[in-house]
Amino acid sequence: MNNFISYVFLGITLAAPIGPINAAQLDKGIKSGFLHAWFVGLGAIVADCFYMLCVYFGLVHFLEAPILKLFLYLFGCFVLAYTGIESLCTAGKISTNQFRNRESLRKSFSTGFLMSISNPLSILFWLGIYGSVLAKSVQTVDSSQLILNSSAIFIGLFIWDIAMAGLASTFQKIIDSKFLTLISYLSGLSLIGFSIYFGFEAYKMIF
Repeated sequence: MNNFISYVFLGITLAAPIGPINAAQLDKGIKSGFLHAWFVGLGAIVADCFYMLCVYFGLVHFLEAPILKLFLYLFGCFVLAYTGIESLCTAGKISTNQFRNRESLRKSFSTGFLMSISNPLSILFWLGIYGSVLAKSVQTVDSSQLILNSSAIFIGLFIWDIAMAGLASTFQKIIDSKFLTLISYLSGLSLIGFSIYFGFEAYKMIF
């Protein structure tokens, strides 16, 4: 049981660092409420699941092919820039009397999924973290225990997703509209900053 809980905490710590997904969740939660922020995180978790399966089945070498990494950097740059600019354009429209933007949950989910699946750093991240978990586990536990440990990591990711969605939606209830607008602007700028980083990495690969 202690081993299971430790992997749950590993999942939480993997999701906790501030990055594009957390910034997008914060922005969606402020503008559209808990469910939209949660679905951004769910989309990212599905992408994480894909990369974990790739590491598990040894397909990560295919994902590290230079042409595919270049495509992911360019695609990630586009997705983050689009989301960031959209955030900046709608930030000034936030009102304490009208928070809920009637954007579909499907769009929130696809935003999180595309932002995570198009991030080449996710490949290296899961290769380093989950790859080391696999390397350690296969020597000491059977396949059923390995699946249990992997499930614990996902439970941790899921807990953090709910926590971030709850935090973001709470902000819209206790903070005035000017401060919410500021947070939304900062979230948008953060996403654009990540897009510039991805674009620069693509530029280095080309030239």
